[in-house]
Amino acid sequence: MTTAFDFEALTIDGKPLALRDLSGKALLVVNTASACGFTPQFAGLEALHQKFASRGLVVLGFPCNQFGAQDKGSNDEIAAFCQKNYGVSFTMMAKVDVNGTQAHPLFQWLTKEAPGILGTQAVKWNFTKFLVGPDGVARKRYAPTDTPASLDGDIEAALPAV
Repeated sequence: MTTAFDFEALTIDGKPLALRDLSGKALLVVNTASACGFTPQFAGLEALHQKFASRGLVVLGFPCNQFGAQDKGSNDEIAAFCQKNYGVSFTMMAKVDVNGTQAHPLFQWLTKEAPGILGTQAVKWNFTKFLVGPDGVARKRYAPTDTPASLDGDIEAALPAV
């Protein structure tokens, strides 16, 4: 069986990250954008990181420019924007596609494992969120309109046992 921990990705500064190194932690995987109406959710994602990181949550932000060209910048520009405007300290990843033939393999897997409304697989917009349990199994997909704060209960339930 494939799990989220079977994938690798590049961090925003170009370093490889084997997700297997996060095995045993809960993941919140989010496709982000710097110039979107949902961009203020960076603050909420950072709040989740601050609240739950010590208990085993890893927030992974994947910039994506596929929706309204709302993340045109380079990885360095995106990293600087997130830090300056939202104090982001959670892990930001290199820009990826989340839909189509060039979609990152993690998102290809997540969209199949946690389909959207009526079984749709495509990511519909920026700030779609996926919660992955400490076992690497995709637990739930959240719409861009679901605020980070609204995920508290599901995150609590997904955290690794202490």
